[in-house]
Order: sequence, then C-alpha cells, then structure tokens
Amino acid sequence: METSEYTTLASVELRHWWHRGMRAISAALLDPQYARWPGLRILDAGCGTGGDGVFLGRYGQVIGVDYSAEATAWARQRMPGRVGRASVLALPFADDSFDLVTSYDVLYHQGVPDEATALAEVRRVLRPGARFLLRLPAYNWLRSRHDRQVHTRRRYTAGQVRAMLTDAGFAVERCTYGLSLLFPLSLATRLLERFTPDRGAASAMALPTAPINEALHSVMALEAAWIAAGRSFPFGLSVIALARNAKPFTARPKTLAAHPPSVEVS
Repeated sequence: METSEYTTLASVELRHWWHRGMRAISAALLDPQYARWPGLRILDAGCGTGGDGVFLGRYGQVIGVDYSAEATAWARQRMPGRVGRASVLALPFADDSFDLVTSYDVLYHQGVPDEATALAEVRRVLRPGARFLLRLPAYNWLRSRHDRQVHTRRRYTAGQVRAMLTDAGFAVERCTYGLSLLFPLSLATRLLERFTPDRGAASAMALPTAPINEALHSVMALEAAWIAAGRSFPFGLSVIALARNAKPFTARPKTLAAHPPSVEVS
C-alpha cells in the first residue's frame, strides 16, 4: 500500500461507512460464537493502522501484527503494547496460541505471493477447533485505480476462498459476499473509471460528507443484519468467510497471558 494510503486510512477508519459496515458484518459472524464468551486470545494478522483491533477488543485480548512499518506506527497509537511487526508468511508465535485469528484484506496483497503458506501459518497458531475470520476483495474483473494504490495482487470469488480454506485444513462455517446492496453503484463507478483519464485520483478511502457517510453506513447495517440472520449474499465487492481449525478440539485454558512470549510487541 502507498504510504499516503496509511495516513488516510488511520484518519478515517473509525468513522468511514465502509470500515464501520465491514466491522458490523464481522460482528454478525462472530457474535453468535463469542458474544457470551469474552476473554479470547485474538490475533489480527495484518492489523493495518489498528482500527479493527480496537473493534475486536470486545471479544478479548488482541495482538496485532503487520509487515508495514507505517501501519504498525499508527496501530501502536491505538493498541499500545500489543502491536508487533511481522509477516503473515512467518507469524512469530508458538503453535496453538490463539482462540481467534482475523485477516482483513491482507492475503490479496502483492507482498503475500503464496496464500497457502499464510493459511498454514494461521492454522498453526490457532488452537484446535478455534476460528479464522478472513476477508478478501472480490472479482478480478473489478480491478480499479484503488487496487493500484493498495498494491492488489489478485481478487477472489467465494468459491475460490472456500477452496483455499478447505485445502489448508479449515472447515468453512460461513462464506458470503459483502458490500452487495451497493454493488450496482460500485460497479458503475469502476466501469466509468475505464473511460476517464487517471489524473492521480484521490484515495478511495477518503471520508465522504456526513449525510452520505451515514446513508451508506445504513445500507451496510442492513447487510450485517441479513448476515446475522444466517443468510448470505450471492455477489458483492468483498468475500468474508468464517472457518474453524479442523484439528481435534481441546479445552481452552482458563487464564490468558498478556501476550504469547514468543513475540515482542510495543
């Protein structure tokens, strides 16, 4: 991701309709499992500037790692003492360290040339029977200027995500598209890009005016409610999957350390 995009992301991710909406969808998938079970040990693998780590704190104790020095600098301001710099291809944690791992829009990146290695690392650090929440951008044919800004390597279909997770040893419990109700608007915008000159377009993550921001967030809240009811969307701009580590389950410990001793966080 371009350095300027991290600055924009850090300034808007707690308020922007897209980020708020995607966190609502995450809650729709996680709440049925964990709303009454706080105190999880959680890893946000590719934590970016830390906004999602703050959200995940409702479920337990969150550690964030990211390969980008720019991202971790911002994330440490939101998650002091709980952020480290590391690649999803080589997570610096012991086996069976976490009850939940999340990865939001990370494995699609040019810096992750091999999803299988990253997924094997996620499965290694997950406890038996623990869960993995994965989000990735949808459809290669929807590439846009924003994909260039954030260094997209590829985009995915729901079928591809299911297959990747299954091949890596996960049992997929839920898989759905997101940003679906607004898909026609997003599609029109991206098609229009192809017929207009690129003059250094502004970041797609820029915050819109307050009325537009709230209106778009309301649409995303409807999506989250639909998913919370156990339903899925057949298309959208993102793919979101919840999967379980298919190793035999063992009882989780009653107490949690501040963080796994095999990683230094600051």
